[in-house]
Amino acid sequence: MSASPSIEPDPRRVRAALLGKVGGSPDMAALGAALARVVGMASSDDRGTQDLTRYVLSDAALTKRILRLVNTVRYRTASGMAVTTISRAITLLGFDNVKTTALAMLLVDGLAAAAADGPHARCVRVELEAALCASLVGGELGHASSWPAAEEAAFAALFKNLGPLLVAVHENERYLEVQALAAAGEHTPHQAARMILGCSYEALSEAVLDAWQMPATISRVQVAPPDGVLPVALERAAWMRQVAAFAHDVARLLGRTHDPAGTPEAQGLLERYGIALGLDAVRLETLFETVGSSLAGLLQSMGLQPMPRLERRDGKEPEGLPNVLLLATLGAGEAEEQGVHPSGKPRNAADLLLAGVQDVTQMRACGERKANEIMLAVLETLYQALGFRFAALVLKDVRTGQFRARASFGLGDKGVQDGFAFPAMAPGGVRDIFHLALGNDADLVITDAHAPKIRDLLPTWHRILLPDAASFVVLPLVVGKAQLGMFYADRTVEAPEGIPPDETALIKALKMQVLTALGCAPSV
Repeated sequence: MSASPSIEPDPRRVRAALLGKVGGSPDMAALGAALARVVGMASSDDRGTQDLTRYVLSDAALTKRILRLVNTVRYRTASGMAVTTISRAITLLGFDNVKTTALAMLLVDGLAAAAADGPHARCVRVELEAALCASLVGGELGHASSWPAAEEAAFAALFKNLGPLLVAVHENERYLEVQALAAAGEHTPHQAARMILGCSYEALSEAVLDAWQMPATISRVQVAPPDGVLPVALERAAWMRQVAAFAHDVARLLGRTHDPAGTPEAQGLLERYGIALGLDAVRLETLFETVGSSLAGLLQSMGLQPMPRLERRDGKEPEGLPNVLLLATLGAGEAEEQGVHPSGKPRNAADLLLAGVQDVTQMRACGERKANEIMLAVLETLYQALGFRFAALVLKDVRTGQFRARASFGLGDKGVQDGFAFPAMAPGGVRDIFHLALGNDADLVITDAHAPKIRDLLPTWHRILLPDAASFVVLPLVVGKAQLGMFYADRTVEAPEGIPPDETALIKALKMQVLTALGCAPSV
C-alpha cells in the first residue's frame, strides 16, 4: 500500500470500462428499460393510471411493497380498512408518489441484487438509501412548485445519485478510492471522482441515463448548479438542477444525523438554496421531519432497516466503538453469521473499516477534535476491524531521537507499550523492517513473520519484546520527508488472507485523515 490512493488504471479507461459494464450487461439494460418505461408513463388521463396499475401488478414483489407502503401508519385510511388494490393505492398515495416509489423500488432491486453477496454490499446500501431519500426531497419540492411537470423533480433527484451507485456496484475498489481521496479533505467528491474515474459522478449519471434513453428533461439536469448562493431560477431546467442538487445534499446530511436542524450543514443549505427554493429555517426543519418519516415508511415497505447514523448526541467520547459495533451487526446479525478468519480477523473487516472512516471523517468535520484524538480513533478502528491482538501508535520523540509507542490496545501489560521504542537512525546504518518502511513510506502487510527473509529484517528488540508476533502490519506516517511515526499491529497467528483491495483503500483513507490532522496541528 502507499500513502495516497492509487489512481491506476488510467481514469479514462475506468470510465470506459464502467460504461461498458453498464451498457453491456443484460441485467443493467433490463433495469434501464424498466425505469424508462415507468418514467414515460403519462399522468394526464385515466390511461396513465391504468398503465401504472397494470405495470405494478405484473411484478408480484412490487405489488406487495406498494400495498405494504400504503398500509403504513402514515397513509392508513381514517376507516382503518386495509388497502388491497393497487388502483386504490394510487388514489391514496397519488399517481406521482406511486410512480416515484415504483422507480425507487426497481432501482433497489436492480442494484442491491447485483451486490447482495459481495463484500461491497454495504457501500451499495449507503448509496441506495441516499438516492431514496433524495427522491423524497425532490417529490416534496415538486408538490409545492408551480412549474409544469414538477413531479419530475423527484425522478431527477433519485437519479442524481446514480453515478456513485453504479460505481459502488461495478467498480467498488474505485468507489472506495474516491471515498478515501475525498475523506482526506484535499479534494471535493467531484474532484476525487474525476481523478479516479475520469469524469464526475454527475457526468457519469448523465451518460448512463442517455444510454437508457431517459428524457432529456431528467438526464440534462444532473449537472450541478454553480457554486455559491443560488438565485431564483428563470427556467424549469435550472430549477430542476437546483432541486436535484439540494435533494442530494439533504440526503447526505440526513444520512449522517437524526437531528439535522440547527447544524452548520443545515445553515449552509439555507444560505445556498434558501432564496432559490423559497426556504427558511422553519420550512427546512419541516422538510427534514417529513422526509425522515417518509423514508422510514419506504424502507419499512421494502423490508429494510435505516442505516445507523454516526452522530454523538452528548458530545462525549464513546466507550469502546459503539458506532463500529452497530454497523458490524447491521443486517440481522450479519457480522455474527460472517464470523472471523482463523487468524482472528473479522470477515466483515471492510464494513468495520468503512464505519471507522465515516466516524473519523465526522470527528474532523466538527473541527473540535485534536490530532491525538483522531489518531486514537484510527488506532481503535485498526485494532477492532482487523482483529489484532496488539496495536500501537508510534510517534517520533525529537528530544530522545527515538520512535516510541504513545498509545496501544491489547496486551494489558503497559511494559509492552513502554518497551516498543527504537532509534530514529538505524544503528550502524543497517536498516531493519521498520526503518525500511519509514524510509520508503511503504505500508507493509506481513502475513508470515516467521519466514526467513522477514525474520532477518526484524530488529532484536522486537524479537525480544514480541517473540510470538506471527503476522503484523506497519503503516508509516510520513509527510514530505518528515517521518512522524507509524501504526503497528500484530497477531500471534499467521494471516494468509492478507488485506484485499477494498480494505486497502479504506486503510489509506484512515491514514490520510491522520496525516491531514497532523498537518493542521501545531504540535504532536
